[in-house]
Amino acid sequence: MNKKINLILLSVATLMILSVPFVTNASQIDDTVKALFDSAIAIGGSLAVIGWVIAGGLYLLAAGSPEKTATAKKALVAAVIGTILIILASSVATLTAFIKGVFGIK
Repeated sequence: MNKKINLILLSVATLMILSVPFVTNASQIDDTVKALFDSAIAIGGSLAVIGWVIAGGLYLLAAGSPEKTATAKKALVAAVIGTILIILASSVATLTAFIKGVFGIK
């Protein structure tokens, strides 16, 4: 299972790196980093939604089995933690943009 997750993460990271255009100045670097961050937030948000759906499905299919219910609870906790991390990451990005605006930084 861990090998599959590592392979998926490596594939996503490789696609993100290969999608970065060649940059020549600071504004292009800033735009590229922002685009990568926005892509990571979108991918993470999609994975969080998928996690919620899988956790709900596991609860529905548990049928009172303690082992399956425990697995569903673990999946739900992972989905909640992932959602919280995505929300915090996007909040940090918003705060950074606000601070840049206050100080007039491009």
